[in-house]
Amino acid sequence: MINAQNLRQEFPILNQIVNDEPLVYLDNAATTQKPDAVLQALTDYYHQNNANVHRGVHTLAERATHDYEASREKVRRFIHAKETAEVLFTRGTTTGLNWVSRSFGDAFVQEGDEIVISYMEHHSNIIPWQQLATRKKAKLKYIALTPEGFLDMEDAKRQITDKTALVSVAHASNVLGVINPIKELAELAHAHDAVMVVDGAQAVPHMPVDVQALDADFYAFSAHKMCGPTGMGILYGKRKWLEQMEPVEFGGEMIDFVHLYESTWKELPWKFEAGTPNIADAIGLGAAVDYLEALGMQEIHDYEASLVAYVLPKLQAIEGLTVYGPQNPDDHTGVIAFNLDGIHPHDVATALDMEGVAVRAGHHCAQPLLNYLDVPATARASFYIYNTKEDADRLVEAIQATKEFFKHGTI
Repeated sequence: MINAQNLRQEFPILNQIVNDEPLVYLDNAATTQKPDAVLQALTDYYHQNNANVHRGVHTLAERATHDYEASREKVRRFIHAKETAEVLFTRGTTTGLNWVSRSFGDAFVQEGDEIVISYMEHHSNIIPWQQLATRKKAKLKYIALTPEGFLDMEDAKRQITDKTALVSVAHASNVLGVINPIKELAELAHAHDAVMVVDGAQAVPHMPVDVQALDADFYAFSAHKMCGPTGMGILYGKRKWLEQMEPVEFGGEMIDFVHLYESTWKELPWKFEAGTPNIADAIGLGAAVDYLEALGMQEIHDYEASLVAYVLPKLQAIEGLTVYGPQNPDDHTGVIAFNLDGIHPHDVATALDMEGVAVRAGHHCAQPLLNYLDVPATARASFYIYNTKEDADRLVEAIQATKEFFKHGTI
């Protein structure tokens, strides 16, 4: 079992006082903190190896290229892709999903086709498909949710038809805390000759992911939600699709030959990576993969499950507090969205911050989902590997104190 108290020593940012209270960081679904190993990898690159990749033959350029491509291999192993050619470096999940929309969508989605997503998607897995549907005169459809917030698989069977060109669903919800049955959805999509796109931003940092076992055609995620740097992400794609797709951006090392009126592109994966890539952060992502693999992804998943099993009943026991999504801890990830009766979630988050507890409040970039739930906003606590039962207790105590303050004007 993970020893979070020991891990915290590797995350220096956690050791600070906020508003006269020790910091409890519970905004991990937005971004995670970075361990010393990742910070050191970034420092080492800029201090010792800073050079462009795939260009120079001098020692620094060769070191930088080696470390950059070594990170790609680490990611391939981490998500069980068949080959590094299927691992594209992006700026994050949003970029990856937009590349699929622009490149695959423009090539393969036709007028009258259907694109199927769900009501629980966040904006980055909605808007690219809205734009694609508009460009191609395709139809955008939504899979309904069950009353507890699970994906309604019976409705999925109704929505996914022979007209469906593409299905795109989050592996784990950033609001409801549910894990979706991606393999089952992929089987359904493929039975209708549709491709399966997965938004893995809230899954890859928290559980073992095998893109081949899931049979996902595309799988996108971000480094900064898994202890890595911001501005860095991955788009996995099956070779058979990537080879048929055109780059979205042009220039730099994605070029093979440039003639006066036409050009050709390098082989995979570089044909999609225009310009000077985000070298330092790619190397930082590799360090993050090393860090998480050393802990063990199943161990990480089990530890977060133990935290949820500890804190969810305590939250549910607070009178006037509503938890959204599944009520059984076994069905819940470390993301817990909630509201307190009569108190706006922004006020809740501000009050918790005064107690040193950092949570997010708002629509969580999932406005259609909150409309579906018929609430304008929620507060959201999200746990990760360095959180402890003491952090969970501080959250519960701070919520109780917030209730008292808004009821009586004092704690």
